[in-house]
Amino acid sequence: MIRLFRVFIPAGVFTLLISDFLLITSAFVLTSYLVLEADPTVYLLYDNGFVPILVVVFSILIGLHFQDLYSRLHVKSRIVLIQELCLVMGWAFLLQGLIGYLDPDLRLPIQVMLWGSLLTLAVLFLWRAFFSAHALQALGRDRLLLVGPNSLLEDIGAHVAEHRELGLLIAGYVRDAQAAALPGGEILGPVASLREIVEATRPDRIVVGSFERRGAAPIDDLLHLRFAGYAVEEASSAYERIRGRVCLKELRLSQLIDSGELGPRPRNVVYQGLLNILLAAVAITVSSPFMAAAALAVRLSSPGPVLDRRTRAGKDDVPFTLYKFRSTRIDVEGVVPSPTWVGRLILKLRIDELPQLFNVLKRDMSFVGPRPERPEFVAELSRYFPYYRQRHCVRPGITGWAQINATLPGDAMDTIAKFERDLYYIKNMSLGMDTFILFHAFKSLLVSRGG
Repeated sequence: MIRLFRVFIPAGVFTLLISDFLLITSAFVLTSYLVLEADPTVYLLYDNGFVPILVVVFSILIGLHFQDLYSRLHVKSRIVLIQELCLVMGWAFLLQGLIGYLDPDLRLPIQVMLWGSLLTLAVLFLWRAFFSAHALQALGRDRLLLVGPNSLLEDIGAHVAEHRELGLLIAGYVRDAQAAALPGGEILGPVASLREIVEATRPDRIVVGSFERRGAAPIDDLLHLRFAGYAVEEASSAYERIRGRVCLKELRLSQLIDSGELGPRPRNVVYQGLLNILLAAVAITVSSPFMAAAALAVRLSSPGPVLDRRTRAGKDDVPFTLYKFRSTRIDVEGVVPSPTWVGRLILKLRIDELPQLFNVLKRDMSFVGPRPERPEFVAELSRYFPYYRQRHCVRPGITGWAQINATLPGDAMDTIAKFERDLYYIKNMSLGMDTFILFHAFKSLLVSRGG
């Protein structure tokens, strides 16, 4: 796995992204040499022909991202893959038409665009099929040896087995207790034989879980292996790196007090605050016609206020008023849960949350951060989950790490997963990570998925 923007990105995804960039660029450069009547070298090097080619290449890469082709690396249906690639190329043609209208110098010659797109479609189809069937299996898989009886190791093994695109492989388990089957691998032997098992399997990383009895951990063996050149990692650290979540079960009070990693860095908080104000001002200006139209539609569709005001817990547990466009009817007895037809429309288009831009401008919220919760909900969860109030050390966000990695709602595990991802964001908060989250949130907004 490769760490970019303080986010661990699977090696398969990174490799596929770079290879797609090279293949698409090569397809359009080759097409330029095949179809242009003028000297292609002059066009590419002296007439800035590479610039419109790069514009098309990045538009195709964005289209592949919007089609989730960098999160679903395995090809399950070639027919579906063809359909998705055709949609991507259609998006590239539409964007090329808009760019050509705004700036003719960035427009690619029509013959290069047409034949280059057909060649790109064929190359991407063949490469994706080959990558899914062969390259992904052989791509630099880190082999993990899981040592100890900790159930967290089984969670890691199950996640690695279900997500082959991570570029990881379970070499096996080392534990004294026997089990019929473990996710991702089998028991290779007892803890006492750790050195012999490591010499036989040659893992890339040894992941050590906590032991129930003090003194049961093979400290001498692990120290020997560490100085012999093997990478040794705690299970909680591996869980965080692989799953993008801070493990709540392994989180201790001493970590919160002694570690400087789990809290937000003051410099990043200042940078985020300045950028929030700038982006909120621009976003309010751009979206003001949509907000005006939505406000008028809400007022005409049913009697009642345009805005729905809700109390939420903000930074340092200070309550604030969150603004949304009203989507439900109101009668003399209060709010009726059934939405109006305008409400259903603005909910579907996510327009109801545009007034939260003013919350960002007032510094009640941030663009990126943990989602704000009701104060009574925070008080209830704080009784069940230790350190829950620590998520309020940063401003709540319109979107966040938990939202772009959303799980199925409705159970306690979903609440735990969101809390663990909120802690992961607080620990790794940076402008790079905020950009990464906003990029994925923008995709979710356009395709009406996720957070």
